[in-house]
Amino acid sequence: MRKTIFFLALLLIVSKVFSQETIATTPAFKGGEWLQYRMSYSGFLKAGTATLSLQETQLEGKKVLHATGEGTTSTVVGWFFKVEDKYESYFTTPEVKPYLFKRKINEGGYKKDKQITFDHNKNTARVQDFLKKKDSVFSVKGPQDMISTFYFLRSHDTKNLKAGDEIDVSMFFDEKAYPFKLHCLGFETIKTKFGKLRTQKFRPLVQAGRVFKAEESVTIWITADDNKIPIKMKASLAVGSLRAELEAYKGLANPFEVVYD
Repeated sequence: MRKTIFFLALLLIVSKVFSQETIATTPAFKGGEWLQYRMSYSGFLKAGTATLSLQETQLEGKKVLHATGEGTTSTVVGWFFKVEDKYESYFTTPEVKPYLFKRKINEGGYKKDKQITFDHNKNTARVQDFLKKKDSVFSVKGPQDMISTFYFLRSHDTKNLKAGDEIDVSMFFDEKAYPFKLHCLGFETIKTKFGKLRTQKFRPLVQAGRVFKAEESVTIWITADDNKIPIKMKASLAVGSLRAELEAYKGLANPFEVVYD
């Protein structure tokens, strides 16, 4: 399947989860944050690992956060379909404005090596395709890239969302903007390896066919604390199913709230 099953799917899904209406008063993340997910296929086979890390750095004289997302397959799955994906985003805070995005992937021999440079004064996105040796410029307005979207939306307040609410989100990557629609399913307390956690549950509408079995194939649970991190995801794929669960974390900006009986 010529899409990122083990890592890109996770990013696309979590990037749809938050409202763009109200800025949260408490920062949801900071430099030093690191999240690791265990990906399993059809409920039992470990498919791989996805990580998201965040560090403070400088870009052309600007103080920015450098977010890095990486995905790899397990040894067993790698025998049949090897995935090595890396995504990077450089953005300012607190407004989360992206300036540079890098995507370098190798999925079973399917490769991409692209870079997007955003010019917010000219409202343009320069897309460089290093494999095809192609350089294009597109008109954009208020863009977010695939990784910065995750942090941009985490910075917004979601606590007043209720079951039945719908959210529309747009994200720019490759050479176009992608609109998404998300259904809020309400709050739910779930069991995890860290204990019981209070979460918000969402169901994004995804494109059925090549990767996902149907439009409502994905369900995701987000911690209902000030961190707003994805804790669990289930997806029915065109072939089999995919599950992602938070396996480890460090450097969170806020307390990780466990529910005690």
